[in-house]
Amino acid sequence: MTRTQPRRASRTLRRLALPVAAASALALAACAPITTNNPYSPSDGVRVDLTDDVRALNLMFVTTAEGEPGVMLGALSNDSGEDVAILVAPDVGESVEIVVSAGETLLIGAEGGVDVEIGSVPGAPGSMIPATVSSSAGDSTTVSIPVLDGTLPEYSEVLLP
Repeated sequence: MTRTQPRRASRTLRRLALPVAAASALALAACAPITTNNPYSPSDGVRVDLTDDVRALNLMFVTTAEGEPGVMLGALSNDSGEDVAILVAPDVGESVEIVVSAGETLLIGAEGGVDVEIGSVPGAPGSMIPATVSSSAGDSTTVSIPVLDGTLPEYSEVLLP
């Protein structure tokens, strides 16, 4: 009789193990933060949140070499109720100011947007250019904007001759 008791106990433990493991996994998943709710830059540029309503998205410079002409790419978004001027000011080189209408997202360097040419990009492809991004509302932050070249086909199309 003593032989069957350990088998029954073992079977009972195995039957309980699966529901306990499943309940534990669900409890852990419920406590985990939802990372897709975190803002991020899904491409090669940087994201700058100036306020809850005003941000720069995927900012980058594209050039063939340091000191050569190039372009700025990205988007500027203004979900506020008023027009906002956004200034991108590299520590060295040319500043760019663009007005974004209330409730609009303005593409930079894409069809239907604005083209922003830079006479002399102050960094080589592969480097990061320190810059201050600010809005006419008085908000500003310092970021490092990446410099890319035409290695990737989507950027080779925007390189200046």
